[in-house]
Amino acid sequence: MSRRGRGGSGKGPGLREMVGVFRYSREAWRLVWQTSPSLALSLAALTLVNGLIPPAMAVVGKWIVDAVVAAAAGPHDPSAALRWVALELVLVVCLVGVERAKDVCQQLLRAQLGHRVNVMILEKALELDLEHFEDPAFYDTMTQARRQASTRPLSLVQRTFTLVERAIALGSFGVLLVSYSPLVALVLVVAAIPGFIVETRFSGEAFRLFQWRAPETRKQMYLETVLSREDHAKEVQLLDIGRLLLGRYVGIFDKVYADDRSLALRRGAWSALLGWTSSGAFYAAYGWIAVQAAQGAVSLGDMTMYLVVFRQAQAALSSSLGTIGGMVEDNLYLSTLYTFLGRPTRRRLGSAVVGALPGDGLRLEGVGFRYPGSEGVALSGVDLHLRPGHKLALVGENGSGKTTLVKLVTRLYEPTEGRILLDGTDLADWDVLALRRRFAVLFQDFVRYQLLVGENIGVGDVARADDEQRWRDAADLGLASPVIDALPKGFHTQLGKWFDEGQELSVGQWQKVALARMFMRSSADILVLDEPTAAMDAEAEAKVFEQLRAIGPSTMAIVISHRFSTVRMADRILVLHDGRVVEQGSHESLMRDDGRYAHLFRLQAAGYLDRLGG
Repeated sequence: MSRRGRGGSGKGPGLREMVGVFRYSREAWRLVWQTSPSLALSLAALTLVNGLIPPAMAVVGKWIVDAVVAAAAGPHDPSAALRWVALELVLVVCLVGVERAKDVCQQLLRAQLGHRVNVMILEKALELDLEHFEDPAFYDTMTQARRQASTRPLSLVQRTFTLVERAIALGSFGVLLVSYSPLVALVLVVAAIPGFIVETRFSGEAFRLFQWRAPETRKQMYLETVLSREDHAKEVQLLDIGRLLLGRYVGIFDKVYADDRSLALRRGAWSALLGWTSSGAFYAAYGWIAVQAAQGAVSLGDMTMYLVVFRQAQAALSSSLGTIGGMVEDNLYLSTLYTFLGRPTRRRLGSAVVGALPGDGLRLEGVGFRYPGSEGVALSGVDLHLRPGHKLALVGENGSGKTTLVKLVTRLYEPTEGRILLDGTDLADWDVLALRRRFAVLFQDFVRYQLLVGENIGVGDVARADDEQRWRDAADLGLASPVIDALPKGFHTQLGKWFDEGQELSVGQWQKVALARMFMRSSADILVLDEPTAAMDAEAEAKVFEQLRAIGPSTMAIVISHRFSTVRMADRILVLHDGRVVEQGSHESLMRDDGRYAHLFRLQAAGYLDRLGG
């Protein structure tokens, strides 16, 4: 798709963007100062010195030439020329030392600042709600921030230092040139302006390309993951889809490259044209100064100095204007970082750590929910009361709203209708951390952490994450102990294949580790299990539900399962269909009602008997 096809005008940044460059320069400076005041001050001092040395070298060069000419014309001591040469050598040594010191400071700042910005991005991610992570537009913004903005603050600060350095040098050069000929100084400035305008325009266009291609970038990253990750390799090879996906990856690059190529060709053509113009201006001034020297209006030393000054001033001015153009580009890139960091999050003002009616349990009153940007309703009119010591089972086809209900109960989402109360207090009024400590959750798509076995379990309760005795107790409850005992280093075995000596587990074994992680949170009094035994054998499944039957009188359990043989142990069963509760009651009462639940139960039982008969 072309740039215009994506809504771009192809024009460079306007006046507002040009002026706005200093807004993010200020933010970048603040970041650098907060990261390392000592390095920031060192860079500032080195920049000042580096800006003064080149003009000083130009003046010393004039003195060298004049001393040589004087010595050749009459009985003068040539040692004067040698003294000026020695002084220039000292200046060169200083220049080299200052430049190397600047490089060291910049390398150290780059490492520290890149880390700081990435931490800022990750800290912001921790503040966001689940709905942000399920929003493609959000992912585009986060991808842009992570790919470029971690390097742009330092780039903007470096360009600022460079601009200051060039300004110091230009000030000195300007005094020398104006004293010789204001016209030459004017030619210098006029010749540099077109290049600045063109470079700024192309910087803005490059940024727009960066913004437009965020979805393509995410697609490429996803395809890289599928083609290179061990958890995708089996299916990719068996289905022989590697070449298909690689073709799509290459196709995305070809589409993006077409825009890059067009921009590079136009940018290169204009740069060459303006470079020729700049060279023409230099040689016109060169000729003018040479004529002045030939006519005796200036000395050979003056001619040498003015030529060096003009050449260096031209380079400094072009570099300064190019630096400003680069600052505009950095400013635009940094806008994505601060857009991401400034993204509003839901204010969680609740402070309750104890409910108004302790022991009342969990209540849903007319709860409904619609996913952001979705036209359909995920849940509507859900009412229930789950008392301590009771078990609730959620039954329904895929997409009926079971997992959505769990997200609402655990306050990963807020209801769009109705309210949810825990112990008589609305979930919105609870302190989030206090509320979530009440829950121990096992999702169907549980995470397989590439950590040690004990760490995989321990993260279930951060406060006791390193308590090895708790690891063992949780592993016993989650039926993971036999799996762990068979591993080379027990609880200290690395899981997964991303790191050295990693051990891969079967899906059922991973599920037992995840179940142990849920039981790690021993203080929780609300257990939520989403298909907790989907990958386990029948014996393990029976043991898990035996433990659920034995939960204490203050503990509640919510279980999602497609296996009706296990659902029947619940005190209450909710049957969901298209986001609504169509039936609820105990297994016995629902079977007597002979409704949807009874129909589904008999279908599953008949299938099971058929398999036994087969």
